[in-house]
This record gives sequence, C-alpha cells and structure tokens, in this order.
Amino acid sequence: MTEKNRLYKRKIKKQLYFSGALSCVELSKLNDMSIPLTAKHLDELIADGEVEEMGLALSTGGRRPVLYSLKHDLTYVVSVWVDQLVTRIAMLDMKNRYVGEMKKFDLELSSDPQPLQILAKEIKQFIAESGISKEKIAGVGIAMPGFIDVERGLNHSFFKVKETDIVSYLRSVIDLPVLIDNDSSVIALAELRFGSAKGRLNAMVLNIGWGIGLGMILNGSLFRGNNGFAGEFSHIPLFTNNKMCSCGKMGCLETETSLLVILEKAKEGLLAGRASLLEGVDTENKELFASAIMKAALKGDRFAIEILSEAGYNIGRGVAILVHLLNPETIILSGIGSVGSKLWLTPIQQALNEHCIPKIAEHLTVEASSMGSEAGLVGAASLIMEHYDELNEKKIKTIKKYSLQKN
Repeated sequence: MTEKNRLYKRKIKKQLYFSGALSCVELSKLNDMSIPLTAKHLDELIADGEVEEMGLALSTGGRRPVLYSLKHDLTYVVSVWVDQLVTRIAMLDMKNRYVGEMKKFDLELSSDPQPLQILAKEIKQFIAESGISKEKIAGVGIAMPGFIDVERGLNHSFFKVKETDIVSYLRSVIDLPVLIDNDSSVIALAELRFGSAKGRLNAMVLNIGWGIGLGMILNGSLFRGNNGFAGEFSHIPLFTNNKMCSCGKMGCLETETSLLVILEKAKEGLLAGRASLLEGVDTENKELFASAIMKAALKGDRFAIEILSEAGYNIGRGVAILVHLLNPETIILSGIGSVGSKLWLTPIQQALNEHCIPKIAEHLTVEASSMGSEAGLVGAASLIMEHYDELNEKKIKTIKKYSLQKN
C-alpha cells in the first residue's frame, strides 16, 4: 500500500471516529477525495475488518445513502483524567465506550512527593490488567491541571521532573505513545467533538472543579492563545478579599468559587451550627464531601443551596467579562462539578442579567454539558484521535526501524 493510500484511509477512520457514522458522499467532501476513490477505500477498510456498514441514512427525499462506521474494536485508547486530588483511568473503544472498569485512585498533586512515578505505575498496571495487547492501543491521552506546554511535554504547575519531560518519562515506562494537555482544554475538545458545543462556532466551556477552568472555542476551533496558556479563567483578579490564590496572587476568581472554597465554607457553617442535611458527613474526604453538598442542595437543603448559589453568582460575574470580550453564543458548564449543574444555572444567569449589556447577551445561552463528568475521559481519548495521523506515522517508522535493526 502506498503512503498516499494509507493517509487517505487514516483520514477516513479519523472522520468516522469523530462523526460516528457517515455516508460515502459525506466522507468524500470532508476529506476532499473523489467519490469513487472514497468508495474504493471504504471497500478495502471493510474487507480489512476496520469499517462496517451501519444501514441506510434517514430519508431526505431521494435515495437513502449507506452509512459507514468504525468497528468498535479497531483500536483502543487509554484515557487518563487527572485532577488535583483524584485520577481516573479508562480504556475506551472507538465508540467511546468503557472496556472493562474505570480505575480511580487518590493522587494529591500538591502534596505527594512522587506523583509522576505513581501515575506511570498505575497506568502501566491498568494496561497490563486490561487484557488488551499494546498493539491494539493507539496511545495514552492524559488530561491534567496546570500550565501545560504541549509541544515540550511539560507541566509548569505539577509533575515537574529533572533531566527529561513528562511525556518522555511516561513513554519510557508505559512503552506507548503519550499525549498530555490541560484538563480544561481537553474537556472543551470533548464538548466540541461530541457534546454540547458540537456544531457551535463560539462557545465557552467552564470546567467546574477544584478550580474553575475554561476552554474556549472560537470560530469552530479550540483557542489556545500565543503559547498554549489561554483560558486561565480561575485567575481573573475579581475580588479585593485579601485571599491568597493557588497561583500566588490575591483575589482571583478561584478564591470565591472553586469546589475547595465551597468545602471550606460548608465546614465553617457546620461548625457554626448551621442546620443542614450535611451534619454527620465525612468532611475530610473532599470528593465525597463535595458530592454530598451537591446532593443536599438537590434535595432542597437551604444551607447547601446558599453556598452553591453564592459561588455560582461569582462565576457568573467572571463569565460576564468573557461575554463582553468574546461575545460567545453559549456557555457550557462541564467538569466534575457540573453534576449539579442545574444548581449553577440560575445564579450564573442572575449575574449575567445584572452585569452584561443586554444587547451583547440577548442571544446567549447557558446550559449544562450533555456529557457531564465523563467529558474529561472522552476528551483525553479525543486528544489521541486528534493526532491519529501523526501517531500512526511514528508507529510505522518505529516498526520499520526496528525491523531493519533486527535484520
């Protein structure tokens, strides 16, 4: 097979991954290939067991076209979502479905002395226990918090290593292609490709978690800024509260809105004797405590609603700045905190009503993610599939080089 034909086929497979099912004509247009050439490659991919027919598309008045889809087990992606306290690892197939169980473990990035070594060990063990051979795995996609230099494989906030970079270290341990990116950018990628931002030209994706991250979709593409650090929404200097932020500055948005702040306020209120369904809840386990606050608020607990509403209103104040600067069509609430997203919608909208010029915000919508807390893992898988061409090319070159050395 010529390199040109391999490229065409990789393009087809990549489009089918992100679109789910497409007709020959649609693939032809997307990949700028003739219909006969596209049909030829589809036939070969079907013969090779990589693509399958999915039946006929819905009628639009003419002849119904055949739809094609990737085989779910064509390849797999190891998807890793690291937040500041907990890490999740999952094996995803080409339909973004879990293969086996998701692995979840505590990993506090700011306090553990060897977080990268632990992460590498856990990923390696997960792959070994999955029962899937490395030849069937396209790569390991990792979403993580911090200032990420994607090109150099560095995280300037966490996972600092000497004499090498994060990606090189993980590749040496795991023996698979590895890509890393900022968690909020990865979540926005998931929303753009599969979620609430699909088909939207301009959307702001809020990553509600232990910080308040932001992924920006402008003109239909993920916007990263000059050196990849765009979207540090948490660190807008919005308050004169004399509170130190994790970034070392004072009064950032994060100091009044993050889940960590919400936990502290809940603790203070309970110690002060506030009546709440939260009485007796384990306040030391941060993830469980945050979940309990969301559940209590959804059950109508006044104290929990009060805390979340205050944080939501302040998030809305920050969003109002984004609206005036970028004029998006939608704000999407995603990330682990979006599980209780309907609790955030009203206070955020209230802040927008108060702080936005009506004309700018008149067509703006604020909505909950359709993906919820799964966005991080799906986004990490999408990170690998976004670079499917390059990773496959490197894999082929490595195999050829190894074969030549062996002979």
